[in-house]
Amino acid sequence: MASLSKIEVRDWYCRRLAAALILMPLFSMSGLSAQSVEPAASANVQGTVRDADHHPVAGATVWLQSAGESSTPKVHRTHTDAFGFYRFAAIEPGGYTLTAELMGQGRAKLQPLTLAKQTSTTLDLTLVPEAAGESKNQAEQLQFSDDIRFTVAGVTDTTNLGGHGSDTLVRNREAVAEAVASLSKKAPGSPQDVFSADEKSLRNAVLGNSDDFAANYQLGKLLAEAAKPQEAIQFLQRAAILAPGDFDNRYELVLAYARSGDYSHALSAGEELLALPKQSPRQSAELHHLLGDAEEALGQALDAEREYAAAAQLDPNEPILFDWGAELLIHHAAEPAMEVFTDGNRRFPQSLRMLAGLGAAWYAMGSYDRAAESFCAASDLNPVDPTPYLLMGEMQAAESASSPALVERLARFARLQPQNSLANYYYALSLRKRRRSPDNVRNLDQVKSLLEKSVQIDPGLGLAYLELGSLYSERGDLPRAVSAYEHAVQATASLEQAHYRLAQLYRRTGETSKAHSELQLYQTISRKKAQDEDRKHHELQQFVYQLRDRAPVTQSPSAQ
Repeated sequence: MASLSKIEVRDWYCRRLAAALILMPLFSMSGLSAQSVEPAASANVQGTVRDADHHPVAGATVWLQSAGESSTPKVHRTHTDAFGFYRFAAIEPGGYTLTAELMGQGRAKLQPLTLAKQTSTTLDLTLVPEAAGESKNQAEQLQFSDDIRFTVAGVTDTTNLGGHGSDTLVRNREAVAEAVASLSKKAPGSPQDVFSADEKSLRNAVLGNSDDFAANYQLGKLLAEAAKPQEAIQFLQRAAILAPGDFDNRYELVLAYARSGDYSHALSAGEELLALPKQSPRQSAELHHLLGDAEEALGQALDAEREYAAAAQLDPNEPILFDWGAELLIHHAAEPAMEVFTDGNRRFPQSLRMLAGLGAAWYAMGSYDRAAESFCAASDLNPVDPTPYLLMGEMQAAESASSPALVERLARFARLQPQNSLANYYYALSLRKRRRSPDNVRNLDQVKSLLEKSVQIDPGLGLAYLELGSLYSERGDLPRAVSAYEHAVQATASLEQAHYRLAQLYRRTGETSKAHSELQLYQTISRKKAQDEDRKHHELQQFVYQLRDRAPVTQSPSAQ
């Protein structure tokens, strides 16, 4: 029962983190999916990938490529889960090549492979370590040239992690990816123009001469930056009439439309602006980037990705590359996202966000150790920035253990920010996960002290009360465990696992009516969250890319 409870706690935590997600997994293994009803004539392939020592390999890339004379072979790609398991469903019968690979571990290839109708084939693969030179070449291939191209075609589910309890991990990887993507809100921008006149003098100038282009433009820009985009639009529109060829003014108009939530007008105005001649690559890149933001806000994920890619090809600066990688990451394209973040880290080695993105991409691919390495490196760049530590904490929530490196960094987080409730909570959680068995009581007093400090700082942190309840229950101190769980549901009413734990303890203490009530709350909350997740799942548009040898965009078509 103890093991089951830990899994349920992690499951709740992941749902809490995923509540703000824009998108859910493309094809959840636990719900209805595009693969739920498989064609009668299709074939299935599954198996386990192991290393040279016969240990299961997590995060390995596995792909099926059709054999034959076709000029465009079909490719199906997935990744192994935490148990090394992979699965391809609803595959068209025919000849294929099956390949598995993980950088640093090796490669395995099976050919020829014939899949017959209505068959399910189990094929286990053992990775063979590559030579040092081959490993170096693969690492070099991850770095883009300035001509950035890649192809991802026919991807059914780029983060299909299979069964074996991996659904919890999928949701947690979603949460980490979304947390990284939110860092785009902190993107470093160009210094704001300093107007020589304030809003009042600019308004007077416009009142005195409504045909003054400079006054209309500067007033509109000032209002947009002052969070008054709707009011800004009328002045920027007037300026656009007075000087239709001025790029800066029309760009500010597109931006004002976007900031006011009028993304349709932002797109149409932006596309018109792209057609203007004599734009610099930097100007075009900024515009493509802005159009990508608008497309994403409208839910047009593929169009958004194309705009970000075009911007990156024109001007691969840090904000543009990061947003491109984040767009790929939150739409389950972990492998190409890793390529973008790898290139971004090469270009901007001091960018904390690039390392954070790289860590999230590795985690989405199932590589906990590489993800931890990247997050730790990000925290070392600027130890006082809480972002990498929070990502570490989110990542470890669904993991059964915490690496020594993460424990060390989270200890630093708690030391640098002793009054941060999450810093104390995450450090306590990492220490708990370092225990090798329930009998190991080392650090338990420190864990208890950290958790108590966490709820003292923030009484609304229900998760810390939940962990305290688990600790007390483990020690056999049922009254304190009940009290901690009661505080947990008071702090966070939707914390269903606290209701479940309370039901268990109330039943043990003979309070059957309370146990029944808490169990009903647990079931109600769980059912509602499952329905919400299912609704989001069915609203999701499949994100499939096909970027085939696309020439890099260097200028708008009209400028050629």
